[in-house]
Amino acid sequence: MTRVLAYEEAGLPAGLAEQIADLEAQAWPGAGAGHDPALAPRVMALVDEDGTVAASLALLFKEIRHAGRTYRAAGLSAVVTRHTARGRGYGGRLVAAARAALAADPAVDLVLFSCDRPLVPFYEAAGFTRLPGTVLVGGTPEEPLATDAPGFDKEVLADFPGPDTAPAAFAGARIALYPGLVDRLW
Repeated sequence: MTRVLAYEEAGLPAGLAEQIADLEAQAWPGAGAGHDPALAPRVMALVDEDGTVAASLALLFKEIRHAGRTYRAAGLSAVVTRHTARGRGYGGRLVAAARAALAADPAVDLVLFSCDRPLVPFYEAAGFTRLPGTVLVGGTPEEPLATDAPGFDKEVLADFPGPDTAPAAFAGARIALYPGLVDRLW
């Protein structure tokens, strides 16, 4: 039996934080641990009955300006499943739980994130929508990092829980996300 736990990143219990840092280090060697506090990071983890983290992800938040409006945006970051737990649906279950949590959050107008092209069906199965031709521009205005940069094979996915968020405004668009230099692209 597994259960989904959610914490503000700063309130993550030490044992879970250590396991998640280990999982992320295995998936992305050399990457720093943790997320920019300015993005109000929340961590979600799928935990076995013995306390072992089977999968984890981070939810990041910030306001963005796009097409003349300000939106309260959220994104998925650092989605990872323990190597020995892969193929059991844990990652999909956790991503679907994250989508449901964001859809129920009245402070979220839209969810935007990028992933490697081969992972698109995984995120679509959890209910996210691929935005063909859409580009997220991360980093900062002075040091941008775009999902269409040379060598990237990224796709942008979205969900639109806000009642006044028009998906058409984001289709085929260049979106200035600019989450900073810690979480350059969430």
